[in-house]
Amino acid sequence: MIFHHFGSYILLLRKVFKKPEKWKIYLKEIFHEMNEIGIGSLSLILIISTFIGAVMTLQIAFQLVSDLIPTAVIGQINRDSNILELGPTISGLVLMGKVGSAISSQIGSMRVTEQIDALEIMGINAPGFLILPKIIAGVIMVPVLVIIAIFCAITGGLIGGSLSGAVAPSDYIQGIQEGFNGFTVTVAIVKAIIYGFIITSVPAYKGFYVRGGALEVGQAGTKAVVIGCIAILVCDYIITALML
Repeated sequence: MIFHHFGSYILLLRKVFKKPEKWKIYLKEIFHEMNEIGIGSLSLILIISTFIGAVMTLQIAFQLVSDLIPTAVIGQINRDSNILELGPTISGLVLMGKVGSAISSQIGSMRVTEQIDALEIMGINAPGFLILPKIIAGVIMVPVLVIIAIFCAITGGLIGGSLSGAVAPSDYIQGIQEGFNGFTVTVAIVKAIIYGFIITSVPAYKGFYVRGGALEVGQAGTKAVVIGCIAILVCDYIITALML
């Protein structure tokens, strides 16, 4: 069953990346999906990443109880952990739940109401028209959201540490500036691009091949989120093992 679904997924992607009939129509859909994925998820990413950064600062400060360790280390650990792991992966999992379920439900509803069949009868490449704009928008907007999430997490750590007294603002800022490795940002962007592809393509596949009615559409959305989250975590391990 796994190989069957994986093969169907690859064959669907082959149809998705077929040369578009009219780029003008596709560009309009791409900008629409960029707005839905990016702007529509911005407030959620801002809130979650800010609080994650604040909580991480408190937890790091709780563990570093030795007088021999400078408090500036708290800023370093929070910065690197958010850039390499928490920023991309937590954002990817959150977007998988929000964006992925919406994509699966949208395409699944079109399938059960025979709208996709109508597109195919008219000679339109339905996978390309419905899925390609979503994938392109996801690959573009998810890295943007991840960069915003990293910035908010680091800022949240500064605010949380200052309000709780766990670390002085000057020490935290000093820790952020010391020993920064720009390659960590590259790793985060690579993760975000791959996550963006998974977040849009996996739910689209589950929705495109759904059969039945409203109940099956809901079940397909749930399966898409579960499979997508697992795929994100597996890719997270693989990218980390290869790049670090």
